[in-house]
Amino acid sequence: MQKPSRLLLATLALLGTSAVFAQSSVTLYGRVNTSVERQKVGGTSNTVMQNNASRFGFKGTEDLGGGLKAGFQLESGFNSDTGTGSVWTHPTTGMTFARQSEVNLSGGFGMIRLGNFMPESYYATADYVSMHNHDTGTSSDALYYDPVWFGGLSTTNKIGYRTPSFGGLTVDASVSLHEKNAAIPQKNGYDLAANYNIGALNLGAGYSQVDSNRQLGLRALYTFGQFVVGGYYQRNKDDNQLLATGAGNRNNFRLAGAYMMGASEFHVNVGRAGKWSDIADSSATQWTLGYNYNFSKRTKVYAFYTKVDNKAGATYMTGAAGQDFSSLALGVRHNF
Repeated sequence: MQKPSRLLLATLALLGTSAVFAQSSVTLYGRVNTSVERQKVGGTSNTVMQNNASRFGFKGTEDLGGGLKAGFQLESGFNSDTGTGSVWTHPTTGMTFARQSEVNLSGGFGMIRLGNFMPESYYATADYVSMHNHDTGTSSDALYYDPVWFGGLSTTNKIGYRTPSFGGLTVDASVSLHEKNAAIPQKNGYDLAANYNIGALNLGAGYSQVDSNRQLGLRALYTFGQFVVGGYYQRNKDDNQLLATGAGNRNNFRLAGAYMMGASEFHVNVGRAGKWSDIADSSATQWTLGYNYNFSKRTKVYAFYTKVDNKAGATYMTGAAGQDFSSLALGVRHNF
């Protein structure tokens, strides 16, 4: 029997290697979202070019066999108006993967996640009903407040778990480790979210807590024909001065609607944050009217007008008590 040739052995080795490579995938993705806006803060108006959470990233999976998969996601933000790093990057080292940097293992048991990723309670409530510009830029939800996200723990040092889908129900839970960092509260942060899809009806709930500061949100979204309507309700408690002062309790809600007609989308939403119980005149209202035209699944142009009305003790969007905010915008968004 003749010995196999070196060429045949090399070919077999290459085929074997290709079979292994075929079990892995890495994807480059991103979004460039830029608008030109006429903004007004208090009595001062300005024309600006506005970045709307532009980002790029890499994500991938590897099939480990037996239903087990390894995955990762790295995401970096950038300012599309200047090309520089955004607020999601390090101020001295430039662009980083501060938006998301996680590794995970998934299988029939669900998914275990380690690293830096957004609170799923936010995605289950506020983000889910922010349809007109993906809750980005100046028309984003200015009234939503998460004590874990904004309380110094941010999205980092997290251990998370996602269940498999049980008849349309999935649950996410995570803990953010404080790691004895003196710059943030010396308490771990906890986040819990549930999403339940029943045909045209989509329900969600989110809860997060750090120390005795907490928030609970409930969300519903319903699609019928060319219409989409939805909203969320949020209850906050902040008594350990994660805000500028101990704020007490408040109620916050948002209603959103959209009408789809071919390539056109018509959007309207309104939010109302009630007064913090320990801060005088701290209520606010935000409303937005928007129009999107989709050239394709990846590219759209849009226009919107948004306004935040702050009472004398409220600082939403502006950071200055009693100062209102408004913006009239024209923009282009491209996904890749």
